[in-house]
Amino acid sequence: MIRSDVLRSENEVLGYTLFTPENMEKGKRYPLILSLHGAGERGDGAGELDKATNIGIGKYIKQGMMELDAIVLCPQCPCDNVWSKLIPETKALTDRIVQSYPVDTDRISVTGMSMGGFGTWEMGMSYPHYFSAFAPICGGGMAWRADAFRNKPIWAFHGNADTVVDISNSADMVRGARRNGAIVKFTIFDDVQHNSWDPAYLDTRVIDWLLEQTL
Repeated sequence: MIRSDVLRSENEVLGYTLFTPENMEKGKRYPLILSLHGAGERGDGAGELDKATNIGIGKYIKQGMMELDAIVLCPQCPCDNVWSKLIPETKALTDRIVQSYPVDTDRISVTGMSMGGFGTWEMGMSYPHYFSAFAPICGGGMAWRADAFRNKPIWAFHGNADTVVDISNSADMVRGARRNGAIVKFTIFDDVQHNSWDPAYLDTRVIDWLLEQTL
């Protein structure tokens, strides 16, 4: 089932699309995946909200390519902003969904691509104990802060032919997280340019892996 709504806060408006299983069992708690899109999918959170699910997990669900026994939250970043600067607002939206739907709070994970990959790393460093697992794709961040990921599971992805976000961005974060005790897998796609999210999501079992991880 697909639902769309808007969270209004003091400083930002975040439109979002929420995917839930068609027939949710009474009394059952479902894992939640927070999915962060790239820069090209930003919009006004209303009339342009479909852009946020034109690639990645949201696209696969809408097109019937993927059916998950999970809740998937796909917010839309405003045009003049980036996920890394909307961490508290994105966390507040996630909290709202957790309070409103039967979410298993031991299985809340976050993934994202490009700008959303940077956002995934930043969400993890800001709220490491909130999320059960992280899957950043062609992203990066401040590796000196990666000690926040101690003992946390991460599966990072990048194409080695990416000319938009150089693979060194992911490699630096992976090294920093590993140095501080994170449990990190790093998949490099040979001859893949910026779109490493399709092979990551469709050709690996990263989605199942996210759903399996628990706090």
